[in-house]
Amino acid sequence: MSRILTGIQSSGRPHLGNILGAIKPAIALSEQPGNESFFFIADLHSLTSIKDGGLRREYIRAVASAWLAFGLDTAKNTFWRQSHVAEHTELAWYLNCFTPYPMLANAHSFKDKADRLADVNAGVFMYPCLMAADILLYDADIVPVGKDQKQHVEMTRDMASALNHRVGEEIFVLPESRIDERIMTIPGIDGQKMSKSYNNYIDIFLPANELYKMIKKIISDSTPLEEPKNPDNDITFKLYALLADEVQVAAMRQNYLNGGYGYGHAKKELYELIISQFAKPRELFTYYMENEEALENELRLGEEKARAIASQTIKRVREKLGYN
Repeated sequence: MSRILTGIQSSGRPHLGNILGAIKPAIALSEQPGNESFFFIADLHSLTSIKDGGLRREYIRAVASAWLAFGLDTAKNTFWRQSHVAEHTELAWYLNCFTPYPMLANAHSFKDKADRLADVNAGVFMYPCLMAADILLYDADIVPVGKDQKQHVEMTRDMASALNHRVGEEIFVLPESRIDERIMTIPGIDGQKMSKSYNNYIDIFLPANELYKMIKKIISDSTPLEEPKNPDNDITFKLYALLADEVQVAAMRQNYLNGGYGYGHAKKELYELIISQFAKPRELFTYYMENEEALENELRLGEEKARAIASQTIKRVREKLGYN
C-alpha cells in the first residue's frame, strides 16, 4: 500500500483552477485501490502571509467545505487541520536544529523574496523545515507536487537522510515526489493561469447571480457578433472545453466558426454548464459552510487519526534525541 500525502493551502476560497487542477485529481487518486491518502489543510503555513484570525478561519472552513463537497471520503482517508496536531511544530523545531543555513537560503520560497528582506519573516525562511515535518510525520511514500514544490520534497529527503545518519537508524521514510504532467493549467478570466494572486479566478461556489457576473468579466476580443470567431484563441471556449463533453464542445466550436454567435452567448453557456455540472458540490459546500458542527465533526475525526500516527513518529525522534 502506498501512503500519499498532500498539503492544501488555506490562503483563500478554492476556485475552479484549484478544483480541476488539485481537488478532483487528488480525490480520484485517493479512490484507487492500494492508496492510503493523507490530506491536511496547511493553516500554519498561511500565517507567513495572512495575519487576520477571522479571515484565516473563514478560509479554512471554505477549503474544508470544498474538499468535502467534491466527495472526499473521510472514513477511508485522513483529513485534518495542520494546526490541530501539535507534532507538526515539534518536529519542525527538531529539523530546524539539523538543517544548515545554506540549504534554507537556497530554497525557492526564500530566494524569490530575498531582494526585499525587510518583508521576509522567519516563517518564510524556515518554511522548508515545517513542510518536511508535515511529510515525515506520516511516513509518506509519495508526495504529489507541482514543479515549483519539487525542491522542497528533495530538501525533505536530505533532512531525513541527515537525521537518519546522525542517529544511526532509519527513523524516517524517504518520500518520493510525484509530478503529474497531465495536470492541466486552468486559464483565468484574463488568460493567465487562474490564481488568487492575479485576481482572475472563477469561484464556482458563489450565489448564481454573482457567479454569472464573474463569468461575464472573462476577456474576449472585439470580433462582431455576426462574424466567425476562432474558438482556440478564446478564454471562454477553453474553459467550456475543460468541463463539457465532446458533443457539447463540438457544438460550441461550430457556433464560433459559423458566426452569428457572440461571446455573450458562450459565457451564458459556460455559466449554465457550471451551474448544472456542479449543482451537488455547490449544495454541499453551502451546507458545510452553514453547519459548522458538521464540518468540525469531519475535521476532528481526521485530527484524531493524524495525531495517533504523528505521536508515534515523534516518540521515535524524542527517544533518539534524548527527550524521552
